[in-house]
Amino acid sequence: MAENAREHRDGQSSTGRSEYHGVPANALPLTASEDRQWATLAHFGGILGCVPALLIFLIFRDRGPFTAQESKEALNFSLPPTIAAVVANILVFIPVVGNIFAVIATLIWIALTCFSVAAGIHVNRGQPHRYQFNLRWIK
Repeated sequence: MAENAREHRDGQSSTGRSEYHGVPANALPLTASEDRQWATLAHFGGILGCVPALLIFLIFRDRGPFTAQESKEALNFSLPPTIAAVVANILVFIPVVGNIFAVIATLIWIALTCFSVAAGIHVNRGQPHRYQFNLRWIK
């Protein structure tokens, strides 16, 4: 009894192998509703820039085909405006023209938000969405 308790505490079996050794950590495929949900969140994440779409693409691309397609589309769309907005926000600190860059950064985020919400609504209906102006850097 005491030996069995020690084995359980140490995580070792009587064969010397860990009871957790060799167990694959494969994630299950997404259901159709989960696939649509994560694809929608990838587009809605554009409100915060390209980071949500990037995370969803990296985590769920192998688990659901619709999520892989739509998160890649959202990432390709949100990456250039996010970079432009970050650059504009850095240029805000230039004394004479800083206000112009503040307005530019604000307009970029407003446009990104509008396009992302429209795409998210479209994808939530289960229909794929293609942005009209998209560089598609990630294949």
